[in-house]
Amino acid sequence: MITELNMQELLHYQPEHPVLSVYLNTDPAEGNAEFHRLRLRSMTKDVPLATDADAIVEFIERHHDWSGKSVAIFSCSPDNFLRSYSLALPIQSRVRVSDRPHLKPLADLLDSYGGYGVVLVDKQGARFFHFHLGELQEQDGMLGESVRHTKRGGGSQATGMRGGVAGQTGYVEEVTERNMRDAIEFATHFFAEKHVRRIVIGGTDDNVAMFRSVLPKAWQSLIVGAFPISMVASEHEVLQKAMSIGEEAEKRREFQLVKQVVTNSAKGKGGVVGIQDTLDAIRAGRVHTLVIQGGYRQMGARCDTCGYISSKPVDGCPFCSGAMEIVSDVADLAVGEVMRSGGEVEVLHPEHIEEGFDHIGALLRY
Repeated sequence: MITELNMQELLHYQPEHPVLSVYLNTDPAEGNAEFHRLRLRSMTKDVPLATDADAIVEFIERHHDWSGKSVAIFSCSPDNFLRSYSLALPIQSRVRVSDRPHLKPLADLLDSYGGYGVVLVDKQGARFFHFHLGELQEQDGMLGESVRHTKRGGGSQATGMRGGVAGQTGYVEEVTERNMRDAIEFATHFFAEKHVRRIVIGGTDDNVAMFRSVLPKAWQSLIVGAFPISMVASEHEVLQKAMSIGEEAEKRREFQLVKQVVTNSAKGKGGVVGIQDTLDAIRAGRVHTLVIQGGYRQMGARCDTCGYISSKPVDGCPFCSGAMEIVSDVADLAVGEVMRSGGEVEVLHPEHIEEGFDHIGALLRY
Protein backbone atom coordinates (compact mmCIF):
# COMPACT_ATOMS: atom_id res chain seq x y z
CA MET A 1 0.00 0.00 0.00
CA ILE A 2 1.35 3.44 -0.93
CA THR A 3 0.41 6.47 1.16
CA GLU A 4 0.49 10.19 0.45
CA LEU A 5 3.71 10.44 2.48
CA ASN A 6 5.26 7.69 0.34
CA MET A 7 4.28 9.53 -2.84
CA GLN A 8 5.74 12.79 -1.55
CA GLU A 9 9.01 11.06 -0.74
CA LEU A 10 9.22 9.61 -4.25
CA LEU A 11 8.24 12.91 -5.88
CA HIS A 12 10.89 14.90 -4.03
CA TYR A 13 13.67 12.32 -4.19
CA GLN A 14 16.48 13.81 -6.30
CA PRO A 15 19.44 11.42 -6.31
CA GLU A 16 22.77 12.06 -7.99
CA HIS A 17 22.66 8.59 -9.53
CA PRO A 18 20.15 6.80 -11.79
CA VAL A 19 17.10 5.09 -10.30
CA LEU A 20 15.74 1.71 -11.38
CA SER A 21 11.94 1.59 -11.28
CA VAL A 22 10.20 -1.77 -11.62
CA TYR A 23 6.46 -2.42 -11.77
CA LEU A 24 5.63 -6.12 -11.55
CA ASN A 25 2.16 -7.58 -12.04
CA THR A 26 1.81 -10.31 -9.39
CA ASP A 27 -1.87 -11.10 -9.93
CA PRO A 28 -2.44 -14.72 -8.81
CA ALA A 29 -4.86 -15.10 -11.72
CA GLU A 30 -1.90 -14.87 -14.10
CA GLY A 31 0.44 -17.27 -12.34
CA ASN A 32 1.97 -18.38 -9.06
CA ALA A 33 4.82 -16.71 -7.19
CA GLU A 34 7.53 -18.63 -9.05
CA PHE A 35 6.06 -17.57 -12.39
CA HIS A 36 6.28 -13.90 -11.35
CA ARG A 37 9.82 -14.33 -10.00
CA LEU A 38 10.94 -15.76 -13.34
CA ARG A 39 9.30 -12.89 -15.20
CA LEU A 40 11.08 -10.35 -12.99
CA ARG A 41 14.45 -11.98 -13.67
CA SER A 42 13.73 -11.86 -17.40
CA MET A 43 12.66 -8.20 -17.21
CA THR A 44 15.82 -7.10 -15.37
CA LYS A 45 18.51 -9.29 -16.91
CA ASP A 46 19.69 -6.63 -19.40
CA VAL A 47 19.24 -3.59 -17.15
CA PRO A 48 22.46 -1.51 -17.04
CA LEU A 49 22.07 -0.96 -13.27
CA ALA A 50 23.02 -4.52 -12.33
CA THR A 51 23.38 -3.82 -8.60
CA ASP A 52 19.91 -2.31 -8.45
CA ALA A 53 18.44 -5.15 -10.50
CA ASP A 54 20.00 -7.71 -8.13
CA ALA A 55 18.66 -5.81 -5.11
CA ILE A 56 15.13 -5.81 -6.49
CA VAL A 57 15.25 -9.50 -7.46
CA GLU A 58 16.57 -10.38 -4.00
CA PHE A 59 13.82 -8.36 -2.34
CA ILE A 60 11.09 -10.12 -4.32
CA GLU A 61 12.56 -13.56 -3.71
CA ARG A 62 13.27 -13.15 0.01
CA HIS A 63 11.08 -10.41 1.46
CA HIS A 64 7.98 -9.73 -0.68
CA ASP A 65 4.81 -10.95 1.06
CA TRP A 66 2.73 -11.46 -2.13
CA SER A 67 -0.24 -9.75 -0.52
CA GLY A 68 -1.36 -7.67 -3.51
CA LYS A 69 -1.86 -7.99 -7.24
CA SER A 70 1.18 -5.93 -8.22
CA VAL A 71 4.24 -4.29 -6.70
CA ALA A 72 6.18 -1.09 -7.41
CA ILE A 73 9.89 -1.07 -6.47
CA PHE A 74 12.44 1.74 -6.73
CA SER A 75 16.18 1.29 -6.20
CA CYS A 76 19.24 3.55 -6.15
CA SER A 77 22.06 1.50 -4.65
CA PRO A 78 24.61 4.33 -4.20
CA ASP A 79 22.08 6.00 -1.87
CA ASN A 80 21.06 2.72 -0.20
CA PHE A 81 17.58 3.63 -1.44
CA LEU A 82 15.12 0.76 -1.87
CA ARG A 83 11.37 1.26 -1.64
CA SER A 84 8.69 -1.34 -2.30
CA TYR A 85 4.91 -0.90 -2.34
CA SER A 86 2.37 -3.69 -2.73
CA LEU A 87 -0.72 -2.64 -4.69
CA ALA A 88 -4.17 -4.20 -4.50
CA LEU A 89 -4.75 -3.59 -8.21
CA PRO A 90 -3.01 -5.28 -11.16
CA ILE A 91 -0.68 -3.08 -13.19
CA GLN A 92 1.29 -3.56 -16.40
CA SER A 93 4.80 -4.89 -15.79
CA ARG A 94 7.59 -2.53 -16.89
CA VAL A 95 11.16 -1.44 -16.16
CA ARG A 96 12.52 2.12 -16.37
CA VAL A 97 15.93 3.66 -15.71
CA SER A 98 15.88 7.39 -15.07
CA ASP A 99 17.35 10.10 -12.87
CA ARG A 100 14.21 9.96 -10.69
CA PRO A 101 11.58 7.34 -9.81
CA HIS A 102 9.24 6.60 -12.71
CA LEU A 103 5.83 7.61 -11.36
CA LYS A 104 3.45 7.72 -14.33
CA PRO A 105 1.93 4.28 -13.55
CA LEU A 106 1.24 5.36 -9.96
CA ALA A 107 -0.25 8.63 -11.20
CA ASP A 108 -2.59 6.58 -13.39
CA LEU A 109 -3.70 4.45 -10.42
CA LEU A 110 -4.21 7.49 -8.21
CA ASP A 111 -6.22 9.18 -10.93
CA SER A 112 -8.55 6.24 -11.44
CA TYR A 113 -8.75 4.58 -8.02
CA GLY A 114 -7.60 7.09 -5.42
CA GLY A 115 -9.72 8.58 -2.65
CA TYR A 116 -13.15 6.91 -2.78
CA GLY A 117 -15.63 7.79 -0.06
CA VAL A 118 -18.67 5.51 0.07
CA VAL A 119 -21.72 5.96 2.28
CA LEU A 120 -24.59 3.50 2.74
CA VAL A 121 -27.59 5.30 4.14
CA ASP A 122 -31.07 4.49 5.47
CA LYS A 123 -33.60 6.24 7.69
CA GLN A 124 -31.83 5.26 10.90
CA GLY A 125 -28.12 5.48 10.23
CA ALA A 126 -25.23 5.22 7.81
CA ARG A 127 -22.07 3.23 7.11
CA PHE A 128 -18.97 4.95 5.79
CA PHE A 129 -16.05 3.50 3.83
CA HIS A 130 -12.78 4.96 2.62
CA PHE A 131 -11.22 3.02 -0.26
CA HIS A 132 -7.84 3.95 -1.76
CA LEU A 133 -6.21 2.16 -4.70
CA GLY A 134 -8.61 -0.73 -4.38
CA GLU A 135 -8.10 -1.27 -0.64
CA LEU A 136 -10.29 -0.53 2.34
CA GLN A 137 -8.52 2.08 4.47
CA GLU A 138 -11.16 2.66 7.10
CA GLN A 139 -14.83 2.13 7.82
CA ASP A 140 -17.12 3.67 10.39
CA GLY A 141 -20.79 4.11 11.10
CA MET A 142 -23.44 5.94 13.05
CA LEU A 143 -26.82 4.85 14.33
CA GLY A 144 -29.53 7.38 15.07
CA GLU A 145 -32.88 7.08 16.80
CA SER A 146 -34.96 4.07 15.85
CA VAL A 147 -37.82 4.89 13.48
CA ARG A 148 -40.71 3.19 15.27
CA HIS A 149 -43.95 2.34 13.50
CA THR A 150 -47.37 1.94 15.14
CA LYS A 151 -50.55 0.39 13.85
CA ARG A 152 -53.20 2.61 12.24
CA GLY A 153 -55.10 4.44 14.96
CA GLY A 154 -52.59 3.56 17.65
CA GLY A 155 -51.11 6.18 19.94
CA SER A 156 -47.71 7.59 19.16
CA GLN A 157 -45.03 7.20 21.82
CA ALA A 158 -43.36 10.44 20.77
CA THR A 159 -43.86 13.32 23.20
CA GLY A 160 -46.47 15.76 21.95
CA MET A 161 -47.94 13.40 19.36
CA ARG A 162 -51.68 12.68 19.57
CA GLY A 163 -51.51 9.40 17.76
CA GLY A 164 -53.14 8.12 14.62
CA VAL A 165 -51.75 8.02 11.10
CA ALA A 166 -51.06 11.75 10.82
CA GLY A 167 -49.18 11.80 14.11
CA GLN A 168 -47.21 8.69 13.21
CA THR A 169 -46.30 10.15 9.81
CA GLY A 170 -45.05 13.35 11.38
CA TYR A 171 -43.06 11.41 13.95
CA VAL A 172 -41.40 9.21 11.30
CA GLU A 173 -40.48 12.23 9.19
CA GLU A 174 -39.09 14.10 12.19
CA VAL A 175 -36.90 11.21 13.34
CA THR A 176 -35.78 10.43 9.79
CA GLU A 177 -34.76 14.05 9.16
CA ARG A 178 -32.89 14.19 12.46
CA ASN A 179 -31.04 10.96 11.71
CA MET A 180 -30.24 12.19 8.20
CA ARG A 181 -28.81 15.46 9.53
CA ASP A 182 -26.63 13.48 11.95
CA ALA A 183 -25.47 11.27 9.06
CA ILE A 184 -24.60 14.33 6.98
CA GLU A 185 -22.57 15.84 9.83
CA PHE A 186 -20.74 12.55 10.31
CA ALA A 187 -20.18 12.24 6.55
CA THR A 188 -18.64 15.69 6.09
CA HIS A 189 -16.13 15.05 8.87
CA PHE A 190 -15.32 11.57 7.53
CA PHE A 191 -14.87 12.75 3.92
CA ALA A 192 -12.74 15.74 4.94
CA GLU A 193 -10.52 13.71 7.25
CA LYS A 194 -9.89 11.08 4.57
CA HIS A 195 -9.37 13.64 1.78
CA VAL A 196 -11.78 11.81 -0.53
CA ARG A 197 -11.85 12.83 -4.19
CA ARG A 198 -15.06 11.09 -5.23
CA ILE A 199 -18.19 10.02 -3.39
CA VAL A 200 -20.56 7.11 -4.07
CA ILE A 201 -23.87 6.67 -2.21
CA GLY A 202 -25.64 3.37 -1.60
CA GLY A 203 -29.23 2.77 -0.48
CA THR A 204 -32.80 2.97 -1.71
CA ASP A 205 -33.70 5.69 -4.22
CA ASP A 206 -35.60 7.67 -1.56
CA ASN A 207 -32.82 7.52 1.00
CA VAL A 208 -30.13 8.37 -1.54
CA ALA A 209 -32.17 11.34 -2.81
CA MET A 210 -32.75 12.61 0.74
CA PHE A 211 -29.06 12.31 1.61
CA ARG A 212 -27.97 14.11 -1.57
CA SER A 213 -30.47 16.91 -1.04
CA VAL A 214 -29.04 17.92 2.34
CA LEU A 215 -25.36 17.24 1.63
CA PRO A 216 -23.42 20.55 1.36
CA LYS A 217 -22.84 21.65 -2.25
CA ALA A 218 -19.07 21.40 -1.91
CA TRP A 219 -19.45 17.66 -1.32
CA GLN A 220 -22.28 17.20 -3.84
CA SER A 221 -19.84 18.14 -6.59
CA LEU A 222 -17.76 15.03 -5.73
CA ILE A 223 -20.65 12.56 -6.10
CA VAL A 224 -20.00 10.25 -9.06
CA GLY A 225 -22.98 7.94 -8.70
CA ALA A 226 -25.31 5.88 -6.51
CA PHE A 227 -26.43 2.27 -6.30
CA PRO A 228 -29.02 0.12 -4.47
CA ILE A 229 -27.51 -2.08 -1.78
CA SER A 230 -28.32 -3.64 1.57
CA MET A 231 -27.11 -1.87 4.71
CA VAL A 232 -25.50 -5.15 5.80
CA ALA A 233 -23.56 -5.71 2.55
CA SER A 234 -19.96 -6.91 2.86
CA GLU A 235 -17.07 -4.51 2.33
CA HIS A 236 -16.05 -6.52 -0.75
CA GLU A 237 -19.49 -6.03 -2.32
CA VAL A 238 -19.42 -2.32 -1.49
CA LEU A 239 -15.94 -1.98 -3.04
CA GLN A 240 -16.93 -3.78 -6.26
CA LYS A 241 -20.05 -1.64 -6.71
CA ALA A 242 -18.22 1.60 -5.96
CA MET A 243 -15.30 0.82 -8.30
CA SER A 244 -17.65 -0.10 -11.13
CA ILE A 245 -19.56 3.17 -10.79
CA GLY A 246 -16.32 5.12 -10.41
CA GLU A 247 -14.81 3.65 -13.58
CA GLU A 248 -17.85 4.61 -15.65
CA ALA A 249 -17.85 8.10 -14.15
CA GLU A 250 -14.13 8.42 -14.88
CA LYS A 251 -14.68 7.57 -18.54
CA ARG A 252 -17.32 10.28 -18.86
CA ARG A 253 -15.11 12.79 -17.08
CA GLU A 254 -12.12 12.00 -19.30
CA PHE A 255 -14.18 12.57 -22.43
CA GLN A 256 -15.33 15.98 -21.20
CA LEU A 257 -11.89 16.95 -19.95
CA VAL A 258 -10.09 16.22 -23.22
CA LYS A 259 -12.79 18.09 -25.12
CA GLN A 260 -12.30 21.09 -22.83
CA VAL A 261 -8.52 21.04 -23.24
CA VAL A 262 -8.78 20.94 -27.04
CA THR A 263 -11.44 23.69 -27.10
CA ASN A 264 -9.52 25.98 -24.73
CA SER A 265 -6.31 25.46 -26.66
CA ALA A 266 -8.01 26.30 -29.97
CA LYS A 267 -9.32 29.52 -28.42
CA GLY A 268 -5.86 30.33 -27.10
CA LYS A 269 -7.16 30.68 -23.55
CA GLY A 270 -7.08 28.33 -20.59
CA GLY A 271 -5.53 25.32 -22.30
CA VAL A 272 -2.56 23.99 -24.25
CA VAL A 273 -2.01 20.89 -26.40
CA GLY A 274 1.29 19.29 -27.35
CA ILE A 275 4.43 18.44 -25.46
CA GLN A 276 6.46 21.65 -25.69
CA ASP A 277 3.58 24.05 -25.01
CA THR A 278 2.65 21.88 -22.03
CA LEU A 279 6.23 21.83 -20.73
CA ASP A 280 6.42 25.62 -21.05
CA ALA A 281 3.15 26.01 -19.14
CA ILE A 282 4.49 23.73 -16.39
CA ARG A 283 7.68 25.80 -16.14
CA ALA A 284 5.56 28.95 -15.75
CA GLY A 285 3.53 27.32 -12.96
CA ARG A 286 0.30 27.65 -14.93
CA VAL A 287 -0.87 24.02 -15.09
CA HIS A 288 -3.95 23.16 -13.06
CA THR A 289 -4.63 19.75 -14.64
CA LEU A 290 -2.16 17.80 -16.77
CA VAL A 291 -3.87 15.49 -19.27
CA ILE A 292 -1.70 12.74 -20.73
CA GLN A 293 -2.34 9.73 -22.92
CA GLY A 294 -1.60 6.44 -21.15
CA GLY A 295 1.77 5.00 -22.24
CA TYR A 296 2.97 8.22 -23.89
CA ARG A 297 6.77 8.74 -23.85
CA GLN A 298 8.94 11.43 -25.39
CA MET A 299 12.71 11.84 -25.39
CA GLY A 300 14.08 15.31 -24.75
CA ALA A 301 16.54 17.30 -22.69
CA ARG A 302 16.73 19.11 -19.36
CA CYS A 303 18.98 21.93 -18.21
CA ASP A 304 21.40 20.89 -15.44
CA THR A 305 21.34 24.41 -14.01
CA CYS A 306 17.79 25.82 -14.06
CA GLY A 307 15.76 22.69 -14.81
CA TYR A 308 14.29 23.91 -18.13
CA ILE A 309 12.83 20.97 -20.06
CA SER A 310 12.79 20.72 -23.85
CA SER A 311 11.03 18.12 -25.96
CA LYS A 312 13.94 18.23 -28.42
CA PRO A 313 17.70 17.98 -27.90
CA VAL A 314 19.26 21.47 -27.83
CA ASP A 315 22.87 22.60 -27.45
CA GLY A 316 22.30 24.98 -24.57
CA CYS A 317 19.54 26.23 -22.30
CA PRO A 318 17.76 29.24 -23.87
CA PHE A 319 17.19 30.73 -20.39
CA CYS A 320 20.53 30.34 -18.57
CA SER A 321 22.87 28.89 -21.25
CA GLY A 322 23.41 25.86 -19.02
CA ALA A 323 24.25 22.40 -20.34
CA MET A 324 21.31 20.31 -21.53
CA GLU A 325 21.22 16.67 -20.51
CA ILE A 326 19.41 14.11 -22.69
CA VAL A 327 16.54 12.42 -20.84
CA SER A 328 14.58 9.38 -21.99
CA ASP A 329 11.09 10.62 -21.08
CA VAL A 330 10.20 14.28 -20.59
CA ALA A 331 6.53 13.30 -20.27
CA ASP A 332 7.40 11.48 -17.05
CA LEU A 333 9.22 14.60 -15.85
CA ALA A 334 6.09 16.61 -16.63
CA VAL A 335 3.96 14.30 -14.49
CA GLY A 336 6.36 14.64 -11.56
CA GLU A 337 6.58 18.43 -11.84
CA VAL A 338 2.80 18.85 -11.83
CA MET A 339 2.29 16.47 -8.89
CA ARG A 340 5.02 18.22 -6.87
CA SER A 341 3.36 21.57 -7.47
CA GLY A 342 0.00 20.27 -6.23
CA GLY A 343 -1.64 20.04 -9.66
CA GLU A 344 -3.86 17.24 -10.92
CA VAL A 345 -2.74 14.53 -13.36
CA GLU A 346 -5.32 12.84 -15.61
CA VAL A 347 -4.14 9.72 -17.46
CA LEU A 348 -6.37 8.99 -20.44
CA HIS A 349 -7.63 5.66 -21.68
CA PRO A 350 -7.12 5.16 -25.45
CA GLU A 351 -10.82 5.46 -26.32
CA HIS A 352 -10.94 9.02 -24.97
CA ILE A 353 -8.43 10.63 -27.33
CA GLU A 354 -10.17 13.58 -28.97
CA GLU A 355 -9.32 14.75 -32.48
CA GLY A 356 -6.86 17.61 -32.12
CA PHE A 357 -5.33 16.23 -28.92
CA ASP A 358 -1.62 15.48 -29.36
CA HIS A 359 -0.76 12.95 -26.61
CA ILE A 360 -0.49 15.55 -23.85
CA GLY A 361 -2.05 18.85 -22.85
CA ALA A 362 -3.26 20.85 -19.87
CA LEU A 363 -5.92 23.07 -18.41
CA LEU A 364 -4.30 26.26 -17.13
CA ARG A 365 -4.76 28.28 -13.97
CA TYR A 366 -4.74 31.58 -15.85
